[in-house]
Amino acid sequence: MTRDEAHTETGGGSKPPGPRLAALDGLRLIAAVTVAVYHLSVAWRIDGVNPPSHFLPSFSHLAIYGFLGVELFFLISGFVICMSSWRRGLGDFFVSRVSRLYPAYWVCVLITAVVITLLPVSGGLPVEGTPDLREIAVNMTMLQEPLGIPLVDTVYWTLFVELRFYLLFAALVTFGLTYRRTVIFCAAWMVVAVIGPTLDSRIITILAIPEYAPYFIAGIAAFLIYRFGRSPLLFAIIGFAWLVSVKRVEERVADVKPGFDVPTWPGVLIVTLSFALILIIALGWTDRIRWRWLTTAGALTYPFYLLHQRIGYSVVRHAHEHTGLPAWTLILGAILLVLGVAWLVQRYVERPLGRWLRQKLRKAIADVRQVSAADAASGAATPPPADAEPRSAGISPQRRSTPGKPLYDDASR
Repeated sequence: MTRDEAHTETGGGSKPPGPRLAALDGLRLIAAVTVAVYHLSVAWRIDGVNPPSHFLPSFSHLAIYGFLGVELFFLISGFVICMSSWRRGLGDFFVSRVSRLYPAYWVCVLITAVVITLLPVSGGLPVEGTPDLREIAVNMTMLQEPLGIPLVDTVYWTLFVELRFYLLFAALVTFGLTYRRTVIFCAAWMVVAVIGPTLDSRIITILAIPEYAPYFIAGIAAFLIYRFGRSPLLFAIIGFAWLVSVKRVEERVADVKPGFDVPTWPGVLIVTLSFALILIIALGWTDRIRWRWLTTAGALTYPFYLLHQRIGYSVVRHAHEHTGLPAWTLILGAILLVLGVAWLVQRYVERPLGRWLRQKLRKAIADVRQVSAADAASGAATPPPADAEPRSAGISPQRRSTPGKPLYDDASR
């Protein structure tokens, strides 16, 4: 689609790609920290016995909603994946996703496995035990859930959600990203995500991701607003996605059992605020935010998210047993420690290994294209057998030999 076509379809001009959106990086950091605070404060028992309210009687009632940072992650993911994939082909999409996700993930799996083996923790945990070599190897693929293998760290469940989103979006990228196709994609996915659960189909549930689809869809629509301008249709898609997400978040909050009552309205408010923030970014109101530290913080978010939970449990529990420091001090210290490790991973592993992996994957794809082109050329150059009757594609000899008949019938096409 050209910019003129985009102007015609949206009622405005296409916005050329701008600088990195630092505001999105800031939101990433907020989402990651809130999830970490939730996991380290109320998702387990610090001493293995007493509930969270014993150590954090007031704060635990606020920290309990930190798990909704995952919803914000998915909103951002929809926006960013659509933005980074625009005008790119399937090969580029594959290379960017693999080189972005796997290098940091591989080393974080290994670091986590080592730490929980050397500093084991038991009692009051959502997951216990140490992984064996087979479980670690399967976890390295990110396909441990469909293969029925325990997760080295339970936070990895979001990666399988992301992989399913990538699979759906890759189908769209295959046809080429345009404004029209992306809008249709959002609308069709939303319909399937809403109706799918009523069909009691496991395939639809797995592929359509009905519980989290509204966040990805809203993020995609927000990017279209950012690039092409405001549109009542896009606002309607985001509004409907928000309505569906409200129902989903009520169910999510109801499933949380921290040992005290958890009202649902703060969860609805948090998700509503998340939608509002993404929309504010889409409207360009944060374009002037260019703080470089936000970009750095955004780069640390992924390894920090992968490392924070089980390593944080080990650090907090052992520090509690040996120092007796207040819980909030231990939690803050664990978060800062993991942020430091995340910086090391991002600086010395993710960046160089990701660059190397991108080069290798691009070369592999180029080789496939070159071989395919050579194979097609050699097939076209092969002469037909001497006794073969020449024929036009799709036209039978009998049809050609019939006198008085045209080679094709306009009415039948």
